[in-house]
Amino acid sequence: MPTHDPAYKQLFSHPEMVTDLLRGYVHEAWVEQIDFATLERVPDRFISDDLREREDDIIWRVRWGDRWLYLYLLIEFQSTLDRHMAVRLLTYVGLLYQDLRRTERIGPKEPLPPVLPIVLYNGDAPWTAATELTDLMEPDLPATLAGFQPRLRYLLLDEGRIADHPDPSLRNLASALFRLEFSHAPEDFRAVWDRLFDWISHPNQDSLRRAFITWANRIGLRRHLPNLNAGELHDAQEISNMLATHTTTDWTAQWKQQGLQEGRQQGESRLLRRLLQRRFGANLPDWVDERLDHADTDQLETWGEELLDAPTLEAVFGEK
Repeated sequence: MPTHDPAYKQLFSHPEMVTDLLRGYVHEAWVEQIDFATLERVPDRFISDDLREREDDIIWRVRWGDRWLYLYLLIEFQSTLDRHMAVRLLTYVGLLYQDLRRTERIGPKEPLPPVLPIVLYNGDAPWTAATELTDLMEPDLPATLAGFQPRLRYLLLDEGRIADHPDPSLRNLASALFRLEFSHAPEDFRAVWDRLFDWISHPNQDSLRRAFITWANRIGLRRHLPNLNAGELHDAQEISNMLATHTTTDWTAQWKQQGLQEGRQQGESRLLRRLLQRRFGANLPDWVDERLDHADTDQLETWGEELLDAPTLEAVFGEK
């Protein structure tokens, strides 16, 4: 997936997506006090150039009781984890507060509004970076010194690890997107896709439907049908029909082709991980991720060939 794709950001520029993101994945009592009808994007004119040029970030605000709650949504596409993500978010939240004061959205005697920083990550490897700033700091500081250190914690939503939650039968747009991202076969993608478009069939959801179709053309179909040469599809039913008639029949050939297209070990590792999930289930053990992340292309090819006949996950890797 590219480092940044406007199609993904466009999806989370719709309040319905943000509403379902919070309702589906923030299981806290205070979420029940949010008035989701008041959700609004923070306009560019109210934020500085330093924040505006952050291509993968979206800032929302919503009424929470009698106050505003700000949502700083950072969309992280990169495969190499940023160990210091908490430091980045500390900077961005500080800039947001500075801008709220500069534009007088909060008065000189008003308290600072709460901010919920969210990192939405859709890489294949599990996220392992610290989610709390204090975990990156020097340990064992004297209490009198530790009290002066800044604190920040962000909410991590690692799509690959939460794609099956909440229950797939529940209507949740964010969850549907995650299941599309991590579907293990074109037929799985199509099943989620058809159900999703039943949910957003109302005429006033036309913009959201177009956003999903754009995402499918730029990202979703490329992942599941890498050899597809069709032009851009403009209708949800066209995409469904395309998925019904183009299925992956030769796993090894697709794996090698994607490796050639991406030109690096990462592409082969990504596809092999998806094939393992399709064969043995979505929740692979940590030791599998560790091996895939450190294997060279020859080793990945060997495991790919073993996958075709191995009776167990352990047997793929030569384990007894």
